Amino acid sequence: MKELLSGTMLAMLVVSQLHAEMSGEKTLVDDINPIIGASTMEAMNPGKTFPGATTPFGLVQLSPDTITGGDNGSGYSYEHTSIEGFSFTHLSGIGWYGDLGNFLVMPTTGPLKTACGDNSSEDASFKNHTLNSAKYKASDGYRSHFRHETEITKAGYYAVTLDDYGIRVEAAAAPRAGILRFTFPQSDLSRIQIDLARRIGGTSTEQYVKVDDDHTIEGWMKCPPAGGGWGHGKGKADYTVYFYAQFSQPLGKYGVWTADVPQGDRKDITSKEFRDATAHAKILDGCREMEGDNLGFFTEFPTTKGEQGLLKAGISFVSIQGARENLEHDIPDWDFDGVRGQARQLWADALSKVAVEGGTEVQKEIFATAMYHAMIDPRDFSDAGGLYTGADHKIHQAGDFTYRTIFSGWDVFRGEYPLLTIIRPDVVNDTVNSLMQQAELSGDGYLARWEILGTESGCMIGDPAVSVFTDAYLKGIRGYDAEEAYALCRESVMGPKNSRRDLEDYDKLGYVPGSISWTLEDAYFDYCVGQFATALGKTNDADYLLKRSLNYRNIYDPSVGNMHARNADGSWTAWKGATTEGQGCVESNPYQQGWWVPQDVQGLINLMGEDYFVHYLNELFEKTPPDFRWNEYDNHANEPVHQTPYLFVYAGKPWLTQKWARFVMDNAYKNSVYGICGNDDVGQMSAWYVLSAIGFYPVSPADGIYIIGSPIFDKVTIRLDPHYYQGRQFTVITHNNSPQNIYIQSATLNGKPLERAWIRHDEIVAGGTLEFVMGPQPNEKWGIASLPPSFTEAKK
Repeated sequence: MKELLSGTMLAMLVVSQLHAEMSGEKTLVDDINPIIGASTMEAMNPGKTFPGATTPFGLVQLSPDTITGGDNGSGYSYEHTSIEGFSFTHLSGIGWYGDLGNFLVMPTTGPLKTACGDNSSEDASFKNHTLNSAKYKASDGYRSHFRHETEITKAGYYAVTLDDYGIRVEAAAAPRAGILRFTFPQSDLSRIQIDLARRIGGTSTEQYVKVDDDHTIEGWMKCPPAGGGWGHGKGKADYTVYFYAQFSQPLGKYGVWTADVPQGDRKDITSKEFRDATAHAKILDGCREMEGDNLGFFTEFPTTKGEQGLLKAGISFVSIQGARENLEHDIPDWDFDGVRGQARQLWADALSKVAVEGGTEVQKEIFATAMYHAMIDPRDFSDAGGLYTGADHKIHQAGDFTYRTIFSGWDVFRGEYPLLTIIRPDVVNDTVNSLMQQAELSGDGYLARWEILGTESGCMIGDPAVSVFTDAYLKGIRGYDAEEAYALCRESVMGPKNSRRDLEDYDKLGYVPGSISWTLEDAYFDYCVGQFATALGKTNDADYLLKRSLNYRNIYDPSVGNMHARNADGSWTAWKGATTEGQGCVESNPYQQGWWVPQDVQGLINLMGEDYFVHYLNELFEKTPPDFRWNEYDNHANEPVHQTPYLFVYAGKPWLTQKWARFVMDNAYKNSVYGICGNDDVGQMSAWYVLSAIGFYPVSPADGIYIIGSPIFDKVTIRLDPHYYQGRQFTVITHNNSPQNIYIQSATLNGKPLERAWIRHDEIVAGGTLEFVMGPQPNEKWGIASLPPSFTEAKK
């Protein structure tokens, strides 16, 4: 064990950092707590976020990693007791085997170790709820113990002490670069080492490193599906990461290590053969340039107690030159605190789109962090000069938009993109252009469902991009070729280029055999493209698609009072009860998935009968456990039920929406590491909270209608985009708000009585004030004068 930082020195560091955060007037950025959701522990419904430093929609995410491999998408889990390094790229809130986690940097002292070590016993332990941090020690790799009391997590900044080495590590991020500051103990053999092969869900398969001068290295890492990554390689992520890194002190002794890893172990980084091979790598002292496999780089030097050293690196997915230009553009000097301050200011500017007053400190912290998580993706994928690598693996120049990546379509079309249409319409416009580019350059000819680094991974179901496109166009976000955008939407839901095998059956039978989820989602996406066609005057397409959007009716089974999958011959599949997972449902059960008819909630009410609809929906919430662990009822940890609290308004019962929306906000979200009750899903879980806390949520995103729930703040001011909405403001004010006063008694919009429990997007972006009076008991007469628009009218 190396000499630890003294308690006095550590206290001084922590106090000085906290003092810097406390100076000046506290704003919403100071409430951001990136540790919220930073767990991968499946038994706890983890958020799978990362706690490290990033900037709004930035290309770089500089964060600690505690584990490589498995379904640990963020690379960090709070329950672990050791850190294996700090990598410059991450994904936030994703399930499945993760990706990125490239350019892993670790400061060490003592003998050089070339493998990160094995924490499999630690990992297995916390998944079985038996973790005792005193029981476990880091293996013989270069990982180090750490303690959470030494961690600081802030917007754009992260710090921790590595106990095995007595090194304090601080990280700060710029949009396309990052900087690390190390405070070393006294040691004859201190070191900075960089694992070039490491990747969160596997490894890169080829690496290159070159010593440019006595302060600089450059190189790249190729990451094809053969190396694992997204979905253990099944997600088809295929990219090359380029780096240009500089050290604040001249390189002393340096070199490269290389390991001969057996074939077949590349994805399974936990295999003993892989660990043994990397632990016994060949050391090439003084090597200035090398291309190969399983490479790492190190530089060694003596340090005095408290001596600081820095490493900064530009990252690019285009070229080494791009990485260099990104570093020179973002971090031209060695001012660590300046980079940290700039990152904080970028987040302050991003969160200034929404200002809140009132509410509890806990609610503010959850809200600020939810906004933070909702603005990590879709990230800028281009270099500072606008160059990006397209889906054809060729270099392109972005024109009048920013090329973006990480589109978790099945999740984010529901709430995150409607939120962005209000607070960041430019990002929505960029997404439309980027997905159009991906469809063209990949040769697919249809829109990606789950896009990652230019690749359509095919993850999840449906055609969610068409909802985002339709939502954008109908809200006036139109910085793209509308005819081309429509053609891609049409091809996605109808065309022969889309290789989905279910389209023919769906068209012929009016449902997808054996599937509730596919049938319901196809019907909604048909509706979206039908609305797009209507707006463009394409009457034949509109008529056809809007008629097909009623296909949901074909799988409602009155004998079970629920949606029910059918066989190809028209018979019903075996029924195992509404709460049994599967039965043609994706990550859900029929009780949860059966409510997904957002385009025609009134039609669903007509099928079910209003009394049964309300009773059955209310029971969904009454049986939901308040801890919101994965459950058979309102399983808010997954997206199929995100709209359910807001459906009561369509049945003329808005007070039940107020009750259950507040119930979900109060119980499914916390200001703790388990504060997101399921994978954040690239910001969708967080966006749900942001919108609901403001006071409304879209059931049918493509309709531009927001259903009013139960706002939690006294005042929310939305500062609308000056380019799209002329810089207007929309304000939501509540009177008599409290944890008990969750029910709306009356409302006004711009000073006039509002007797409906819904509001249009146009009314929000026109600017104005929505005002509520709250109370402890439902006012069953408010909000029922006009039901929300629905494709089918209510039965008379």
